[in-house]
Amino acid sequence: MFRPSYETCRDGVSDICPVKATTLGYYPNEAVNAFLAAGFGLCMLFTLVIGIWKRTWSYSLAVTAGCALELAGYASRTALAKNPWNSSAFQTQICAIVLGPTLICIGLYLTLKHAVANLNPSLSRFAPRLYPWFFIPADVSCLIIQAIGGGLAASGGRENFKLLQHGNRTIIAGIVLQVVVLGVFGFFGGEYLLRVRKWARTAPAPEEVEGAALWRNSRFRIFVYAMMGAYAGLFIRCIYRIAEMAGGWGNHIMQDQPSFVVLESFMVLIASALLAGFAPGIFFPQMAGPGEKDADAAKHHQTDGEQSGADAEKRGVQE
Repeated sequence: MFRPSYETCRDGVSDICPVKATTLGYYPNEAVNAFLAAGFGLCMLFTLVIGIWKRTWSYSLAVTAGCALELAGYASRTALAKNPWNSSAFQTQICAIVLGPTLICIGLYLTLKHAVANLNPSLSRFAPRLYPWFFIPADVSCLIIQAIGGGLAASGGRENFKLLQHGNRTIIAGIVLQVVVLGVFGFFGGEYLLRVRKWARTAPAPEEVEGAALWRNSRFRIFVYAMMGAYAGLFIRCIYRIAEMAGGWGNHIMQDQPSFVVLESFMVLIASALLAGFAPGIFFPQMAGPGEKDADAAKHHQTDGEQSGADAEKRGVQE
């Protein structure tokens, strides 16, 4: 008996290979996915350029890599719009769209370390350097687990149901772990910001306390709000993914394109746009690498030197 599969239906949709028999169960909207691919491409380029310019290496590398995976995933979904039985496009979009947000989360985790170090480390429950030591390995663990699950699911397709289910369960385990990690990050990050807000109200004047001045800086506040928005988008996406994967491959949630576009695609795109558009190199320059900081210090030193020279010259004329 003939069973439609990604191996037997390579030529595309037909009477014996209906689109409903695919894992997704629909034609991905070509225009929407092309827009998403372009959006992630722009976020990737903008993050990369700003990162090189402002030397925010780790942050930019993580967000750029995540956006690159998202770009590959939605480019593959654009190909699926033409042929939903395209096996290579299906496998690519599974792996890329599952893994991309995990890398993007690393950008968020790095911001907490630098925020604590530059605001007031004494208010934090942990030393600034410990935050990436915990959250990044935990996030990489989520990445590895989801990568294994994605590989198993992509290999199983609809022909090897047992392998497909193992892949599904592995992906769910990775996403659940990611939700836990994001939840812990949100708790400690939010609690720290509340402590800083209370401290800043009673702190000395901004010119006397650098951390208080940073907290009151409008650009930094915008940066914090942008990171909070990105966090919310990524957290919502992970919750949706658990619900989507819980019913197994080809369940009614997975085959509902509008919910996927809103709760997966646009949540991650909004998060990426916030991380790219409100880049720390511009809104939180204290997060820049040594080269940028040294350049700023040299600039201030030169300005101070020029001012001192001018003052001395002025005194000489008066004398």
